[in-house]
Amino acid sequence: MKDLIESCLFVSSEPVTSAELSKIFETDPLEMESLLSVLLNEYEMRGGGVRIVRMAGGYQMTTRPDLSADIARFLAGPSGKGRLSKPALETAAIVAYRQPVTIAEIESIRGVSSDGVVHALLDRRLIKEAGRKQTPGRPILYATTDDFLCYFGLDKLDDLPPLDSQDDESDEQSRKSIEAAIGMEMIEKLDDGEREEKGVLVS
Repeated sequence: MKDLIESCLFVSSEPVTSAELSKIFETDPLEMESLLSVLLNEYEMRGGGVRIVRMAGGYQMTTRPDLSADIARFLAGPSGKGRLSKPALETAAIVAYRQPVTIAEIESIRGVSSDGVVHALLDRRLIKEAGRKQTPGRPILYATTDDFLCYFGLDKLDDLPPLDSQDDESDEQSRKSIEAAIGMEMIEKLDDGEREEKGVLVS
């Protein structure tokens, strides 16, 4: 069974939960969770270029943390398409902290047009449509996805750095508070540091 679990993690492009595996293979959930924990520890003990980590509520294979920078360059290739631009990272972070949020609300915080960036994030499946706001025009609301968690190596949104802000702050204050947490410093941390800490997905 452990070999089967390992194979499933290898071929999966997204985190796999113990509940999903136990249901598919008709195994006791506690036993499945135990097998996953054993497999995770075995990968940690043996070293090598691949490990198993908890991510977005499930388990997934990633590369070894100290190899992340070189692997990211390999994945990006000459075109550099593997990395998000700083405007995209900033917009994704605003969605993460303020979700559900409209494009107009994102633009009021960033101070620039964000329609193109939002659509790019939708194409990358880092954000998704999350209904419509009950205001005139009923604008689309946006929220983050599990792919967002995976991209930044987070298990849940609570793992984001806390914001030092108030709910009734102005757009300018909101922008500054987000920049204080993710702005230039956090963008660099998430795009480089966190990925070095968590590793790059194998599949």
